[in-house]
Amino acid sequence: MTKLEVVSTEPRKASLREYEEAPLKSNELRAEVSFAAAKHGTEFTHFRGEDPFLENVFDEELQLFLPSAEAAEKPYFMRPGNMWVGNIIEIGSEVSGFFIGDRIAGYGPFKSTHTLKADEALRMPEKMSWKEAVCYDPAQFALGGIRDGQVRVGDSVVISGLGAIGLIAAQLARLAGAAKVIVCDPIKKRREAALENGADLAIDSLAADVGLEIKKATDNRGADVIIETSANYNALQQAVRGVAYNGNIAVLGWYHECMGGLNLGREAHFNQPNILLSRACSEPNREYPRWDFDRICATCWEMLGAGKIRCENIVDPVVSVKEAADAYMAIEQNPSSSIKLGVRFSQ
Repeated sequence: MTKLEVVSTEPRKASLREYEEAPLKSNELRAEVSFAAAKHGTEFTHFRGEDPFLENVFDEELQLFLPSAEAAEKPYFMRPGNMWVGNIIEIGSEVSGFFIGDRIAGYGPFKSTHTLKADEALRMPEKMSWKEAVCYDPAQFALGGIRDGQVRVGDSVVISGLGAIGLIAAQLARLAGAAKVIVCDPIKKRREAALENGADLAIDSLAADVGLEIKKATDNRGADVIIETSANYNALQQAVRGVAYNGNIAVLGWYHECMGGLNLGREAHFNQPNILLSRACSEPNREYPRWDFDRICATCWEMLGAGKIRCENIVDPVVSVKEAADAYMAIEQNPSSSIKLGVRFSQ
């Protein structure tokens, strides 16, 4: 079998190439990939050449980004892709508990095969679909945002930005007891997906005064909680305008330097919103020791396996591996072309 992978050797460019597999180690297993998916937010920060780690290191002791000559001099390279689903084709002599043919999922780029240690493999429940499995990563950050935002029974909740994280957050808000779920995004396909999955109202953020529309839809109170996933400062400004007095805004997106769009001297100054930066994998969790990232992950996997989160219309489009590089670049060039790109390796 010809083994193929997608690589990027310069920002905003992706290509398909063949690769050779290394011999399997005794403590590893190998899977043949059938499906995979990209992560459009964090992953594309690197693809565009805007990742702070390209020129900096994060000092764990100081909790600061510091310039790094070593990072700046390192040649640019990345393998696009985030998660995959496949079947085990090889098992090392030291590995137990797995069998040839087992269906598993894991983290990794667009590749025909993946080699990993047993504790890195995610055992897929029998009824779990591949689309549910590859939504595991965005579900973690959606759940973290819902918990950090403190969504409660009866709340009016707004989800700003409808990539995979936002579309899942909208569903989790309802499961958490939200009485009204409002979503905002400029892309029609994404708004329609949110409505199909149970949202009450979808606002076109390019055609409406979002903050004002949120107030109108909530009897002028504003939203109790807004989950902002887009990493767009104009969207954050609208969240500040649309949230209720002393309401919560959980900011999930990975923002860059603010070059405009945010004004903290207007509604923010008068209405005292609580702006919470939310990153599910940062430890300790705000609710530690009851909650940590491991518990968030376990909860998401259980919910996905039980079919509690609709993912069918989130992973869209699905293309063949031979189309993957072009489809990946199309996301950057035309965001409306996809919600969460899926890649099909099996024939």
